[in-house]
Amino acid sequence: MRLFKREQYLSRIRGFYDSTDLIKVISGVRRAGKSSLMQMIADELRTRNVPESNLIFLNLDKRGFRGVKSQKQLEDLIASQSLANGTKYLFIDEIQNVEGFEEVLNGFREENEYSIFITGSNSYLLSGELATKLTGRYIEFEIFPLNFVEYEEMKAFYGKTIDTNPLAELNSFILEGGFPRALLFDDIDDKRKYTEELVREIFEKDIRRRVKIKNKETFEAVRNFLINNFGAEMSVRSLRNALEGAGVTISEATASRYVSALVNAKVLCECPRFDLKSKRSLRGGKKHYLSDLSFFFAQNTDNTINYGPVLENIFFTYLKGVGRSVSVGKIGTLECDFIVRTAPMAYAYFQIAYTILSSKDTEDREFRALEHIRDGYPKYVLTADYLLQRRNGIIHENILDFMKRNSFSSRGV
Repeated sequence: MRLFKREQYLSRIRGFYDSTDLIKVISGVRRAGKSSLMQMIADELRTRNVPESNLIFLNLDKRGFRGVKSQKQLEDLIASQSLANGTKYLFIDEIQNVEGFEEVLNGFREENEYSIFITGSNSYLLSGELATKLTGRYIEFEIFPLNFVEYEEMKAFYGKTIDTNPLAELNSFILEGGFPRALLFDDIDDKRKYTEELVREIFEKDIRRRVKIKNKETFEAVRNFLINNFGAEMSVRSLRNALEGAGVTISEATASRYVSALVNAKVLCECPRFDLKSKRSLRGGKKHYLSDLSFFFAQNTDNTINYGPVLENIFFTYLKGVGRSVSVGKIGTLECDFIVRTAPMAYAYFQIAYTILSSKDTEDREFRALEHIRDGYPKYVLTADYLLQRRNGIIHENILDFMKRNSFSSRGV
């Protein structure tokens, strides 16, 4: 099958294709498309006339490679594939299957003949071993399921019907989610079944085998509560209190460990808080967004959409997918939904809402926080509206148009 090219990620990795001194780690939630992205990189190398013999693919979950568990087995396997002259491009999937893989990869990296790309279970790759053993010798590229722009483009690529009403198409994206394989199913029930199985797979392979979970029901209560309350500011203490109010007894230490497990498995993404007056990061409560909204809709039979947090989640994962640093802004008692570090090392500020046209109070609420920010960086109110306001230099724009216009910008947001 032809692969839909995910240009927003390829454009950020291209400059490192030939870097033999850095191991390229492609991370992201399970089934987000990490293996396919490595195939896209290899396809681009082929267009540069890199010989097939210099492209080495090792999927350690495939038949023939599953027995590779030790450092020596991995080293011997790589060496047996390395018969070509010149730079060799080494792609390894499910690298965590080999205990101590870091030392093997570093040995080949030091030979300065290998450009190495790896993917694997995130709870293994990002649990500290890689950072400890390969500090300064790797660069991470985090990928997400499809954002709304990619969702439409991939549907067009594979000949799927796109609704001419952009808000109807947005609704489909919200309910279906952005996992690339799910897009290829035509029936919404099939898409949800796929995501439900994916949730189980993540728990079994990326969490249970790595994190000591004494009580599965308690862990699932934490998981379900966070998924059902995505976008809400929450500390570990407030999480524990909320669970105990629902009859679930849990310590703060255990709650913290379970939250970390979900973040490491890339089900949840943390968004820290930043105080705009003191210019310091705030400790305590953070917001957690879903790496894909289908995690919510796959476990909830009610299709009622709360568009406020949903649009926040869509925009947050869009920003992270195009490589931006994001935080929640606090201005006294007011909150700016997102402070975004833009490409030229500047900032932009965003308020996200479904509409500001329902009342003057709604409009005032969304503009007020931005009006209290005194620097000259751009300020936006993004909504699903197509009738747009202008107020005190703050730009009101349709959120879908904004994402489409800025998707692959190397200069702007």
